Amino acid sequence: MSIGRGRGSRGRLVVTVTDGLGRGIRQNNLRKWLLMAAPASASGVFTIALVSDAKIRALNRQFRGIDRVTDVLSFPMEEQETHLKERRAKRYLGDIVIGLGRASRQARRVGHSRIAELKILALHGLLHLLGYDHTSDNGRMARVERECLRRGGVNVGLLARSNSDNFDI
Repeated sequence: MSIGRGRGSRGRLVVTVTDGLGRGIRQNNLRKWLLMAAPASASGVFTIALVSDAKIRALNRQFRGIDRVTDVLSFPMEEQETHLKERRAKRYLGDIVIGLGRASRQARRVGHSRIAELKILALHGLLHLLGYDHTSDNGRMARVERECLRRGGVNVGLLARSNSDNFDI
């Protein structure tokens, strides 16, 4: 289940949403919103896996050494091989994993729908795949996130919220 941007857009993204076992699932609202809200220069292919809290906790422990549930993890793809670039293949950006239980709890806490929370988390993950890093970029990722969210009609993003609430990012 993937969807891509049309030829008329500056960036070209292809998004696949899965259930964590690699099976495509219908999340047209999430995909379409993300394609519209993403930075115009964004180009490539990526996957979003919607998983249980137990699965995202295991991934967080395995890859970050943190043994607790988190909301979103990004796994950027390492540099593509040269021959793929020469063939003009779409660049695989990487994978985003979102914990559905944590996302649902956060949505209730801030008073919006789960799909709104999934949009915020997916955008945050995509920005990491595109190379943004809020821990070391002097606010650049936060500015881009705000701009993308505003374009998508969402008021407060993950980074802005983490500065005012006690959220983990």
